[in-house]
Amino acid sequence: MRLVSPKAPRHRHRKPGRPRLTRRGRVVLITGMLALVTAGTLVPLLLLREPAPPPKPPEKTRTLLIPEGWRAGQVYDAVDKALHVPPGTTRAQAGSARLGLPAAAKGNPEGFLFPATYPIDSKTTPGGLLRYMVTTAGERFGTPKVTQGSLRSSLSLYETVTVASIVQAEADTEDDMGKVARVIHNRLARGMPLQMDSTLNYALDRSTLDTSHADTRIESPFNTYTTTGLPPAPIGNPGEQAVHATIAPPPGDWLYFVTVNPGDTRFTADYDEHLANVAEFNHNRRTATS
Repeated sequence: MRLVSPKAPRHRHRKPGRPRLTRRGRVVLITGMLALVTAGTLVPLLLLREPAPPPKPPEKTRTLLIPEGWRAGQVYDAVDKALHVPPGTTRAQAGSARLGLPAAAKGNPEGFLFPATYPIDSKTTPGGLLRYMVTTAGERFGTPKVTQGSLRSSLSLYETVTVASIVQAEADTEDDMGKVARVIHNRLARGMPLQMDSTLNYALDRSTLDTSHADTRIESPFNTYTTTGLPPAPIGNPGEQAVHATIAPPPGDWLYFVTVNPGDTRFTADYDEHLANVAEFNHNRRTATS
């Protein structure tokens, strides 16, 4: 029996040449080629698209100035004009919007449309702007200084704003504001009618220095010639100076005053002296109009 030695394993020798890709390598290569083809297609398409518009610049905020002493009607007209809404829009919203007024106001915002400069833009609404004014009034009039000053004067906060609105309408300077406030307090304490032309002007929806005897006989709760005490509501929207003058007027016994000339308001407790001042006022008015 012939023993056959096992054959040694044969080794295949590859000829040198380009390396062959594995299966995984072929997949990677094909994927890369597809990506290049896709990118080459997208670039021209992107170039054909219109460029994105530049971002809009931020809207420029405007402002609306409400001067001290303006009546609600003047405020409504100014808001209509500033917000480019039809006339009467703001007045209508004042009657329907929840403005956050004190209960004593009974829905009437007169006196609480605080005079200041307010920012406005395209999103501002009449009702929102009025609420801003009322909120500002609440912050300025609701301070401990004002509330405690009202108590010392035996006035409610609403009555304080009412007095301040008369002070704002009658006085030209801060010094005169305090004296006008003192006249009002003195008259209230004595049960005298206030006899303020500013309240008559409010009742007649006008602004004038000329008050006739017939004017003083009109039937209106704002006619302080025929009724004692305060009018039922403010006659305008006072600023902080008028409010502070109302709660802390200087001492004095004055009961009368008249502005004889611009910058020359005379206060007195003597009725005859007051009549002489009024005569001088009337003379100056006649001379100016002749």
